[in-house]
Amino acid sequence: MAPLIISVFALYARPEGNWLSIATVVALMGDLGADHQAVRSSISRLKRRGVLVSEKRGGAAGYALAPATQDVLAEGDVRIFERNRATLEDGWLLAAFSVPESQRDKRHEIRTSLTRLGFGTLNPGVWIAPATIAAEAKHTLERRGLDSYIDLFAGRYVTARELSEEVRSWWNLDELAALYTSFLASYQPALAEARRSGLAPQRAFQLYLPMLTEWRRLPYRDPGLPLSLLPPAWKGESAATLFDELDSQLRPLAREHALALIHRER
Repeated sequence: MAPLIISVFALYARPEGNWLSIATVVALMGDLGADHQAVRSSISRLKRRGVLVSEKRGGAAGYALAPATQDVLAEGDVRIFERNRATLEDGWLLAAFSVPESQRDKRHEIRTSLTRLGFGTLNPGVWIAPATIAAEAKHTLERRGLDSYIDLFAGRYVTARELSEEVRSWWNLDELAALYTSFLASYQPALAEARRSGLAPQRAFQLYLPMLTEWRRLPYRDPGLPLSLLPPAWKGESAATLFDELDSQLRPLAREHALALIHRER
């Protein structure tokens, strides 16, 4: 439930002064079939984690996104809505790190951050990604205070071994393909429904929020590897096309429904 609540805030709180009343969140999540008590409990957990901060406006209790959460979501917007497919000519980005034994907890932070950025693993201390994400990686690592542990290098692959085979060992492409296949199976019917008949705003909201929430994690698992290095008929391409079509058709109607509830509860 927490990822859905974060999606609600990402889509509808940020344009509305970065605040939603508790009543609004409960109502929107109720449209997705969530029990109001479960929603309140999930919001409380997000507050304890520092994702949300409680704030009253006009006498109404509500929540806003914490500044750090806003930064993460802003970075995510680029990955989600402005995907960039690398080419072989773009080259590669290497991240090499070494952490003192006394700061072992930083290793987990670094690995989590690099995984979230879409890096693959050459060996435990050297990770790789398309050079197209260099600026994003530098900014993210600096924001998280990890840049002093990591050296970033950009370059080209010159080893004689077949690069497409190496990529399979650096990234789990089978797992990624399975995630894309699951997304297609889950949301192709939604596109068929949208095309078959005009959707009411509430129904568009019910389709759009879960779809966006599931899609949100996929661009982080796939950093936009060159298509020439991926298996034939790569599912990521058709999944991205499906997302774009659903986003185009559902987002305006879903927003219409959400704003009607937001303004009603204020």
